Amino acid sequence: MSIDLKERGDALENEFFRRQEAELLAKMKAKLDAEGSVALELNCPKCDGMLVETDFEKIKIDVCDKCSGVWFDAGEFVHVAQEETETGWFGKLFG
Repeated sequence: MSIDLKERGDALENEFFRRQEAELLAKMKAKLDAEGSVALELNCPKCDGMLVETDFEKIKIDVCDKCSGVWFDAGEFVHVAQEETETGWFGKLFG
């Protein structure tokens, strides 16, 4: 008999936390929707200029508007190196 009560208590506890998480997610989503899609402004790690997203051969890279430094997000550098293995100097250097 005590096993059934424990299982029932665990089920009720799980349901309570599931409802709490659902309410929290709904509040967070409503807050994000209210704020709208705010563009993230990233500063250059070198000179604190603004990073501007630019297309480079179907890859979006970040270029600083002050020092013209080029910054890659995760995986972008590998993609550029793989694309240029046969033709470009960049791929030959790192390929």
